[in-house]
Amino acid sequence: MTPWIFIVAADLQPGSPKSYRFNPSWIHNWREARAQILEINPDLLLIAGDLTRDGSIHRFELEEAKAEIDTLPFPVHVIAGNMDTGNKHTRVEGRYRGPDQCTDLELNVTSVQLQQFAEVFGPLWWSFEHKGVRFSGITDMVINSGLPEEEAFWQWADEQRRLPTARHHVWMTHSPLFVEHPEEPTWKLNDPINYNNWYFAIDQPGRGRLLDLFKATGTELVVSGHVHCRKAFEFDGIRYQIAPATSFAQWAKRWPDGDPTLGFLRYDVSNSGIAETFIPLRKTYQIEAYGPYGHPAPHARDYSLAWDKTTAQEHKE
Repeated sequence: MTPWIFIVAADLQPGSPKSYRFNPSWIHNWREARAQILEINPDLLLIAGDLTRDGSIHRFELEEAKAEIDTLPFPVHVIAGNMDTGNKHTRVEGRYRGPDQCTDLELNVTSVQLQQFAEVFGPLWWSFEHKGVRFSGITDMVINSGLPEEEAFWQWADEQRRLPTARHHVWMTHSPLFVEHPEEPTWKLNDPINYNNWYFAIDQPGRGRLLDLFKATGTELVVSGHVHCRKAFEFDGIRYQIAPATSFAQWAKRWPDGDPTLGFLRYDVSNSGIAETFIPLRKTYQIEAYGPYGHPAPHARDYSLAWDKTTAQEHKE
């Protein structure tokens, strides 16, 4: 086999000056990542979700992200993140977020948001083979949602089980399946100590069904994003890797060996297998920003703050 390279980037979240909040640092950080990826010139670039800061609200952010990706000289395959489509589904309320924050129930992913992402980027799940490696990606926010899209996903997943097993199989999810161990319980979002554990992992029973799917399809590697902190696990012969963010770091103290350094993952494919290398950004930025963090409630979205005032108001909800 002639060696070749693919790249995984995650959590770009560039945002837009048309929005009620904007941090240009994250655009500049992505541009740095982009320049370094272009130097490597991989066969493929895979993006593990959160292509936008507020794409679930602003379709124009999805369209801007798609236009940016289309300028790259190699194929790019993306999956949706929670900032692109809404958060993982819950039927109970979690911790109190404060008067200027949406509640967890308000943040549930919806069919409308999923359809909007699909209209811009294409299928919500996909699978293809390239030089002996099968790549499969899913929009995991549908898992455990009960939405029509979830039923469609599991039907598609059953079809994947019947495909011939590739020499290597790489799956992509935005959310990690777990934060400690595949057999960990579903974390309770109304427990302040474990809220972040709930937020960053996939709940049962969907997690178990995904694990069965990965085993049935000969999976070697599962790469996720969402956490903005790099971490690797290995269980039952499958490598689970949480990719670093290119935008900003968070949850740095969750694991003793977690690494919040911004960057992306390079994978070299050869006869020896798939070898991973972390590529840190050579330069990162801290530039003036505006607007609230978190998941602001509609009344807290002040579009008068927008730097691009000529078009900001027309995008207001």
